[in-house]
Amino acid sequence: MLTIQDLSFHFGSRTLYDNTSLHIKPKNRIGLIGANGTGKSTLLKLINGDYQPDEGTISKSNDCSIGFLNQDLLSYQSDDSILEVAMQAFERQLELQHQIDEILHQMEHNYSEELVHKLAPLQDEFATLEGYSIQSKAEEILEGLGFSTKDLQKPLKNFSGGWRMRVMLAKLLLQKPALLMLDEPTNHLDLPSIQWLENYITSYEGAIVIVSHDREFLDRAVNIIVEVSGGKLNLYSGNYSFYLEEKELRSEIQRNAFKNQQQKIKQSEKFIERFRSKATKSRQVQSKIKMLDKLDKVEEVQEESFDLNFKFSFSQQPGKIILSLEDANKAYGDVEVIKDSSMSIERGDKIALIGANGKGKSTMLRMVAGTEKFEGVRNPGYNVIQSFYAQHQLESLNVENEVLQELKESGLEKTEQELRGVLGCFLFSDDDVFKKIKVLSGGEKSRVALAKTLISQANFLLLDEPTNHLDIQSVNILIQALQQYEGSFLVVSHDRHFISKIANKIWYIEDMVLKEYPGDYHEFTRWYEKKSLEQEAINASKPKKGAKKSKPKPSPSEEQELKNQLKKLQKQLSEKENNISKLEKGKTDMEDELSKPSVYSNPDLLAEVNQKYEALKSKLVSENEDWENLAMEIDEIEGKF
Repeated sequence: MLTIQDLSFHFGSRTLYDNTSLHIKPKNRIGLIGANGTGKSTLLKLINGDYQPDEGTISKSNDCSIGFLNQDLLSYQSDDSILEVAMQAFERQLELQHQIDEILHQMEHNYSEELVHKLAPLQDEFATLEGYSIQSKAEEILEGLGFSTKDLQKPLKNFSGGWRMRVMLAKLLLQKPALLMLDEPTNHLDLPSIQWLENYITSYEGAIVIVSHDREFLDRAVNIIVEVSGGKLNLYSGNYSFYLEEKELRSEIQRNAFKNQQQKIKQSEKFIERFRSKATKSRQVQSKIKMLDKLDKVEEVQEESFDLNFKFSFSQQPGKIILSLEDANKAYGDVEVIKDSSMSIERGDKIALIGANGKGKSTMLRMVAGTEKFEGVRNPGYNVIQSFYAQHQLESLNVENEVLQELKESGLEKTEQELRGVLGCFLFSDDDVFKKIKVLSGGEKSRVALAKTLISQANFLLLDEPTNHLDIQSVNILIQALQQYEGSFLVVSHDRHFISKIANKIWYIEDMVLKEYPGDYHEFTRWYEKKSLEQEAINASKPKKGAKKSKPKPSPSEEQELKNQLKKLQKQLSEKENNISKLEKGKTDMEDELSKPSVYSNPDLLAEVNQKYEALKSKLVSENEDWENLAMEIDEIEGKF
């Protein structure tokens, strides 16, 4: 479907790809991984045609359409409603709808054979392209991605960049390109939407390439991992967990091969050095030298795992209670967000606040931080020093500072060597510490801001989506840092792997009330699923809302009269069902008739058949209404027994 052959690409003097190849087949679900800066997003842009290879080719079949969700779409704005923007995916159907509406409008004032002749093929194509269901499809996907029904008619420009990105994702999913490319889609999705997208992707008919740092998402959504490393595209035929096992196996084989080859090289070099001056061994020496020159050397394995060797400390030990909220209520105008919520954070608590967007997670985080006004009481604990990390704090970094200088100016009494050690933990080594903030990528800026947060000597951290824009290696470093951190923290995150590794308590907001589960994420998900199933069973056993209360049973004579009436109505219902079945078959036959060239090419015949077709549709609507009325009468009588 798409072939990358001998690709080489450079950014200035830096080589991103060096003579590498990849073949993408139909229905491949590929997770594209690698450290920040290795060229993952660049590869997607090369495939999309935004960049051109320096060497090699990228070729695709004629039927390979491409849909690309990239970070540039965050800035897209429109006065159209989000439903209208998503439905732009149906370009041909919308064009046909416009033409059909124009002709129908003309026919109201001028019913002519020429207009009828134009209308029929347009309606036929519109039906073939499932034009009557495009709005329901768009609504289904938008709501799956977290929009409420009332949001669908709001202008796109009213939404934040992350929500606009969801609309663009919906539009792409509706287009159903042969190759769908998604660059960090989970950065803009909450947990329910991520789970919805996982299910959608697993049944997607085309091929997919996803750049993501979300390990759980990659485990569930992809069946191939392509790792960008050393300018090469290394393929692993499985999900992310398989990749980790297979990579370790390949690395072990490579380590052994490297070790054996190095031993042979040393032996050959010793032989050459020992017998170089002996004429009797000259032929053997020359043979050894030629062998070494021609040797295809095995590369040494570059170890990518990183052990954090910096101890994050704080100067003051807090009291037992870090903070408590009492009777907390928060509303924006008439819209309630949090109500009747009380909680406390104890020393040593490592809490993850999870749930769907719009439920009040970030609001609650700001309430805990003391930066959001609310009704209720906030009681900070003794000796508590807090530090707050959120994405908007990236904007507070001094873009003219070098990375090391940015940490120096945080006002902490740490030596340059200590600060270099911290930056080394966050993958800023050697001359990287002298890079200007303004030239850093989003992920690199996030690492600088996180480093500043963690060295602040705070004993209580508040972190809002800290893994956004971090690669998998950086997420692992943050996990290590928080596991070693001896203070308390509250984290808002949708990264399930991250949450499962760092949290010992789970907070969630249900019916606007903050609730707590005293266990880790995996325990919480098992408990919550069981709780949800039990609640569904309870709801199923309850009488439906609006159901009529039981009434005294009728007398024998009344009961017999009701039975006779019921029998009569059931007979009428059966007759209606037969009529409807015949009418539906007639409607289908009539539609087939309208699509025949012999009909729509003959204006007189087309007008006659079209008139019959409209009469039949009208009759079918009437019969369906009668059926519904009969069904309601039967339901009412049956409720009396």
